Amino acid sequence: MVPGELRDPARPGARTSFLRLFSAVAVALGLSACLPADQRPDLGVAVTPGFAAGDKRTAASVSPDWPRLFRSAELNRLVQRTSGQNFDIAIALTRIRQADAQSRISSASLYPTLSGSGDASRSLRPGTLSSKRGPFGDSVGNSFSLGLSASYELDFWGKNRAAADAGRLAAEATRFDKEVVALTAVSNVVTSYFQVLASQDRLRIANDNIAAAERVLKVIRARLDVGTATQLDVAQQESVLAQQRASIPPLQLALRQAKVTLAVLVGEAPAAVSIKGGSLNAVAVPAVRPGLPSQLLQRRPDIAEAETRLTAQEATLYAARAALFPSITLTGQGGLESAVLKNLLRPDAAFAQAASGLVQPILDGGRLRAQVELERGTADELIATYRKTIVSAFADVENALIAIQENSRHERLQAEVVASARRAYAITEQRLREGTIDIVTLLNTQQTLFQAQDQLSQVRLQKLTAYVELFKALGGGWNEASRQAAILDTEAAR
Repeated sequence: MVPGELRDPARPGARTSFLRLFSAVAVALGLSACLPADQRPDLGVAVTPGFAAGDKRTAASVSPDWPRLFRSAELNRLVQRTSGQNFDIAIALTRIRQADAQSRISSASLYPTLSGSGDASRSLRPGTLSSKRGPFGDSVGNSFSLGLSASYELDFWGKNRAAADAGRLAAEATRFDKEVVALTAVSNVVTSYFQVLASQDRLRIANDNIAAAERVLKVIRARLDVGTATQLDVAQQESVLAQQRASIPPLQLALRQAKVTLAVLVGEAPAAVSIKGGSLNAVAVPAVRPGLPSQLLQRRPDIAEAETRLTAQEATLYAARAALFPSITLTGQGGLESAVLKNLLRPDAAFAQAASGLVQPILDGGRLRAQVELERGTADELIATYRKTIVSAFADVENALIAIQENSRHERLQAEVVASARRAYAITEQRLREGTIDIVTLLNTQQTLFQAQDQLSQVRLQKLTAYVELFKALGGGWNEASRQAAILDTEAAR
């Protein structure tokens, strides 16, 4: 078509072009019925009626502010700082922005593209091209144009729609991943804070033990002075005292490193964070019910993430299959063109053209079918990942419930051990002053008490850590409302 010439649709050539386009569209619609639809596979994960270590009753989801149930003001402040300053959460938020941008990129193919152009040129044509014999005269020509071009791919097979859905679902999954990261960060803060308290408790116990060992050593030395004790008795008690003093540096190490870990989790330099701490004895033990496994499926952001990534991959697989079929593209171009600038905006300078094209892959070395197999393999991998995530979620709750039950029982029994050891030590110390006890019994009684007290502090830490793991295993207060909020947020970002 000559630029500036507008084809009349009533002319025979135009009718032929439109008939060809109509035929191509009809063939495409007929072939679309042959495109196989993806069926959601059976996940094959049995959901039991209840947890083996818990009751079989429904329960509301845990509070999103579950760390407050431990009733520690300092812990609450640390958790609040973590939510706003933790580096892992900040990184997860940047991934959400990336995924939203990628979703918009994936959706762009659903819409037509339109671009504008402008051109001005001046050309010199030598006379030797227009005449064989001289004299030769050069010719100078100008060209000016303004135009618009548009194109649109008809999405008969749903390839572009599937790609857009995959991008949207990937953005949703990224939001669920952010919730997983946030829950992990908060759980780590609570656990690290409890480790600080446990280290402080153990340091207090060790210092009390040192004071007790020093008192005993003073009594034994007094007995040595009057001839009722030996140098061996003194050396053995000095060994006990030295052991207690040697236990201080490892406990100080654990305490200081736990504080450094907390500083990193709240997103600050260790020197900028001051942690007072306290004692595990002041921490409240919360009451929490696990509910049913069927409820857990709606309360774990990692399960929602795994499910959404699987659904996104199914859309990607659908798009890969659709790529095996013809692609139909409509293009159009129009504008103004003139050899003289002053005539560029005249109606006579207008030109336009429209075209359609159909491309069917025939020989590509098996690339497209291999792409389908690649996407199918990825989908199978995500199915296995989804199953594993569900089973692991059930296992997390079971393990936390078992740990709470056994550590609670252990704490109760260990408290009885400490109480008995204290009574035995009080009697031993009294008899030592009276001079009616042998040194071996004294040493054994001291070691039993010192070890029992330290063990009780460690068991208490394990019990509280188990509660943290249970809150984490139950989703930390994430629920179906949180899921819908993430979906709406994804839609709003498109």
